[in-house]
Amino acid sequence: MFESLEQRQANRRRKIKRVLIIGTAVFSAIALFEFTASPLQALFLSDYARKLTYKTGDGPSDSIRFPKAGPYDLRLGYARLPEFSRRLLKRDFEISQQARISNAMKQLDGYGLFLPYREKSVAGLTLLDSRGQTLFSAPYPRYSYSRFIDIPRTVAYTLLFIENRELLDPNHPRRNPAVEWDRLAQAILEKGMQIVDPKRNVPGGSTLATQIEKYRHSPDGLTLTAGDKLTQMASASVRAYLEGADTRVTRRRIVQDYLNTVPLAAAPGYGEVHGIGDGLAAWFGLDFEAVNKLLWNPRPTPETARAYKHVLALLIAQRKPSYYLLAGRHQLNDLANVHLKLLADAGIIPAALRDLALRERIVFADHKARPAPNGDTFVDNKATNAIRVELARMLGISRLYDLDRLDLTVDTSLHLPTQRAVTEFFKQLRDPARVAELGLYGQYLFSPGNDLSRVIYSFTLYEQTPAGGQLRVQADNLNQPFDINQGAKLDMGSSAKLRTLITYLQIVADLHAQYAWMQDEQLAKIETAREDALSQWAIAYLRQTDNRSLTAMLEAAMGRMYSADPKEGFFTGGGLHHFNNFNNEDNRKVMDLWEATRNSVNLPFIRLMRDIVRHLIYRQPGAAAQVLADADHPERKTYLEKFADREGQLYLGRFYKKYKGLAPEQVMAQLINHLAANPRRLAAVYRYIHPQQDLAAFGAFMKSRLANAGAYDDKTLARLYQDYGPEKYSLTDRGYIAQIHPLELWLAGYLIANPKAHWDDLVRNGRAQRIEVYQWLFKAAGKDAQDSRIQSLMEIEAFQEIHRRWRSLGYPFASMVPSYASAIGSSADRPAALAELIGVIRNDGVRLPVAAINRLDFAAGTPYHTTFARRPPQGERVIPVAVAQVVRKALINVVQEGTARRLSKSFQLPEGGQLALGGKTGTGDNRFEVYAPDGSVLESRVVNRVATFAFFLGDRFYGVITAYVPGEAAGQFRFTSGLPAQLLKLLEPSLQPLVLAGGPQPEAAKLPPPAEKAPVTQPVLPAPAAPAVPSAQPTPALPEPAKPAKPAAPAAKPEAKAEPRPEKPEPPKTPEPAWPNPWRGEGYFF
Repeated sequence: MFESLEQRQANRRRKIKRVLIIGTAVFSAIALFEFTASPLQALFLSDYARKLTYKTGDGPSDSIRFPKAGPYDLRLGYARLPEFSRRLLKRDFEISQQARISNAMKQLDGYGLFLPYREKSVAGLTLLDSRGQTLFSAPYPRYSYSRFIDIPRTVAYTLLFIENRELLDPNHPRRNPAVEWDRLAQAILEKGMQIVDPKRNVPGGSTLATQIEKYRHSPDGLTLTAGDKLTQMASASVRAYLEGADTRVTRRRIVQDYLNTVPLAAAPGYGEVHGIGDGLAAWFGLDFEAVNKLLWNPRPTPETARAYKHVLALLIAQRKPSYYLLAGRHQLNDLANVHLKLLADAGIIPAALRDLALRERIVFADHKARPAPNGDTFVDNKATNAIRVELARMLGISRLYDLDRLDLTVDTSLHLPTQRAVTEFFKQLRDPARVAELGLYGQYLFSPGNDLSRVIYSFTLYEQTPAGGQLRVQADNLNQPFDINQGAKLDMGSSAKLRTLITYLQIVADLHAQYAWMQDEQLAKIETAREDALSQWAIAYLRQTDNRSLTAMLEAAMGRMYSADPKEGFFTGGGLHHFNNFNNEDNRKVMDLWEATRNSVNLPFIRLMRDIVRHLIYRQPGAAAQVLADADHPERKTYLEKFADREGQLYLGRFYKKYKGLAPEQVMAQLINHLAANPRRLAAVYRYIHPQQDLAAFGAFMKSRLANAGAYDDKTLARLYQDYGPEKYSLTDRGYIAQIHPLELWLAGYLIANPKAHWDDLVRNGRAQRIEVYQWLFKAAGKDAQDSRIQSLMEIEAFQEIHRRWRSLGYPFASMVPSYASAIGSSADRPAALAELIGVIRNDGVRLPVAAINRLDFAAGTPYHTTFARRPPQGERVIPVAVAQVVRKALINVVQEGTARRLSKSFQLPEGGQLALGGKTGTGDNRFEVYAPDGSVLESRVVNRVATFAFFLGDRFYGVITAYVPGEAAGQFRFTSGLPAQLLKLLEPSLQPLVLAGGPQPEAAKLPPPAEKAPVTQPVLPAPAAPAVPSAQPTPALPEPAKPAKPAAPAAKPEAKAEPRPEKPEPPKTPEPAWPNPWRGEGYFF
């Protein structure tokens, strides 16, 4: 019997339907199983993950990719590595190692997914010393679970109940932890319903793995689009199978990572908070270890319940941490109570724990009451803080807070044992009993009544290596962030003589290069200015000597004789000054520069600086002399205009401080308030300030200011209005009439017309007025006044050249005081800069870079791994070899027979002999003094006291040690540079393991031999009188053989800062300014 067509079609449809049903059932079963157990995902993704590899190779990588803008990537510095690289490559660093990623990982990056690797939950800045020992470590987060098994079960299960209940399901070892399909489906459904009901609350569908991807790598840690969500899920899925198809270990790590890194807003005084451990400390003031210990306790107690509730609060608050942990704290407590009931109902916590926890309230820490750092926090970390500051500057990071969170390990040059030993030694010096035990009470040291807590000590030690100067120790006892060694500007007295001496010897070397090749006949024809003693001496020496080598000439130059007589007055810095020696016994001596350096005598160096300045002024024969001699010389006007402009700016600066920030009407009131009710003065001022105002406005002003306004009728006011019109008088004459400095009058008018004007505007637009005020100076009848001012400017120009030379030797400041007093410290210095100069001398005049940071290792163990190392240094010659060697001999003299001779037997070598030790001492007793017209002191106030010793030790080490007392408390101290010298001697046991670690070093060099018998000038003696303009240097007589250096006195005699004693001044031709005037040597810096 045959089936009809209809029956056959019906049967076929039934078969297809059965196949579809079975197929759908099978597919659904497979899909359900896949969604639950993920075997296919595990198979595919684990195989794919094996291709996602990276390795570190030497040199820069051409196959590296960096993340964009995720909070984690920014915080750890991964996203900023291209920027860091650009900065470091400009600062003598090179990429020594960098990661190479596989082609599959490059492809994944091209898809827009986050690079998969085993991410760090804890990272931060680590500084290592020269031996690899940890100097500083800032792990972030501070508190974390290092292993999954350390997490209390109640904490882990509570997290899973709230966020990801199926994550640790042991029945499916290959499960993809990135997706919980049921929660995801519910979230999608709820999101669709939200379109109809915008107020509907949509629960999150993210797993812990996806949340980690979001808050670590998505921009701002947010999911803004469906594409963001897919990127997070895909990245989490790939990352889950990096270690194979079995994800059970990975899933446990996800729980651990989440608890360690979940964002919990930013706590006041703490900063960003990540992780439960830091959250407990930052928000509740709870100890992480104590909380965990309580939560491991199986028996519920009130303490356990309190600890659990605070952990629960953080797990709830992570959804909206900025709200729940700040403004929404009451709601957080209510939510915690709701969750306690749910958790107990689900069997996560016992009912007893629930009941106890419901009785507790969440208590937040009082952030205003956080304890301040205790003890010597800054003292102990001074070197590491200095390195962190330098590191932040190198990387362009504005806050140490951000620097400390970088995934970065830095190799530094510090030697930790010595650093600690020096720091502990300085701490001991607060104790009077310990100071007495160390023998630090005595002449030139401490007195029994001194407040030892006032003294700040600083010590820096470098080692010269093939990699340049390596900072080994940087310590001080100032318990503040400020770094005395690198940040202070200190008048360190006679240490400035070292810079002066080097400048002098450099000039001698220049003269040697200029003249040594010439024949005697050629030398005889050279004309030099009679004021240029150095050129005259150089030519005379070269004509007489048989040995024209540079070394011989330099040693002969050290043999030139100078008087130490303090009676002569010196016109410098625009005024007449007198200087003193520390030891009055030196006042009657004439000595060579060997002895003056060895015993640190002031007056020879004042006269030496005068010779240097005059040489720089007159080194071009005739140029300066012609300007001074010829009243019609075209350069005179240029110099006088320059003087008028400079002097005028000083007055203008004083007046600007008076009127700065005032409104126009306030400027006018300030200008005329001190004027008497004099109609002529008021009219002169008003008509200058308001030249366009009509007679009615003028009359109203005059009547408001005049004491008897009714006595002035309209005719009188009209006459005053006409007589004092703007075209009637010059600025100078109007100022005379008003009894107001003309520049003050001009400045007030300018500020009233231009209320938004700044200082630069005044300087730029007021030059003509400044020169106009000094027209009296341009008159031929005032040639003597012109000469004195021209010479002052020539002196400033000479000091600009000296400053340029000092800067090439590492002088740290952008200006110096244009005065001979700079030779004995008035231009200040910085301990670190002095140490650098000693390093140049120790290295035969070649400056190598000084460094404390040698290697930066970013993102180790990641596909972003990049290591920067310093390039081999390129030395720069800044001093001729012969100059460095002669200076080095002079510095050894200072230790063996001079002001630092208490160190002469120090640093003995084990096999006998001693390390070569040389240096320069300096003492600054800095005071603010006010003088009467007759030169007597009206007021003397101590500003600070500084004593320093810059030294080299053997052929590798050099540094500086400083004692400093700021403020008026310095008045009770009388220590000199003998104190730092003695401190260095006491530090010998702490330093020896380091300085002798490299093996034997050369023994101390012998004293330099007497200078060869070569022509020298007559001693530079004091002038019989001190004229207002410096007298010319006499032409040198026939040279004599230089005398050998005399032995020093038995006890070290430190130097003292010169104290200017101005003579009675003549009445000034222009009003005297009320603030320091540079032309009188009162602190002007160009």
